[in-house]
Amino acid sequence: MNWDTIEGNWKQLAGQTKAQWGKLTGDDLREIAGRRDQLAGKIQERYGIAKDEAERQLEEWAAKAEDSWLG
Repeated sequence: MNWDTIEGNWKQLAGQTKAQWGKLTGDDLREIAGRRDQLAGKIQERYGIAKDEAERQLEEWAAKAEDSWLG
């Protein structure tokens, strides 16, 4: 799924995001509001990982995102 689709459907995808990165809070997800750079930063912060690792995880997650997640 491309990032424009993810950002545009953020409210529906927030649950999938929380399932992937459980350390993110509801407040984090509202603050992120689908913005990729914000999500990468919060993943780095909550998991104590490097930027390139957070970016890799995001790429992997977006690649496996399915339209069924929007239902």
